[in-house]
Amino acid sequence: MGRYVADFACMAGRLIIEVDGSQHADPEHFEADRVRTAWFRSQGYRVIRFLNNEITENIDGVLEAIYVELYGSRETEATPLKHQRRSRPPLEAETKNHPTPARYARRPSPSRGG
Repeated sequence: MGRYVADFACMAGRLIIEVDGSQHADPEHFEADRVRTAWFRSQGYRVIRFLNNEITENIDGVLEAIYVELYGSRETEATPLKHQRRSRPPLEAETKNHPTPARYARRPSPSRGG
């Protein structure tokens, strides 16, 4: 997403889940995380962060927090989330440095009659 790779993303729920190790308490990591979170939010995503030990020691609490973030409360009935795909092809600047070109940008395959 942009110049970042999210640890986990629920595109349909517009939710980014980041899992942080102890190094994220260092000032340089803390500032980079702040900038990264601000960018995700500017793109319309909510961001929640968990420490590694929260996941290993309290996975039920982590899953509950994710559920609440997606649905609003523990009591809310889960409903299927549907991701809205972009209707426009990505701009050239968005695909320029991407390792795999989009389908429409690939050369025709000889094995498929192209």
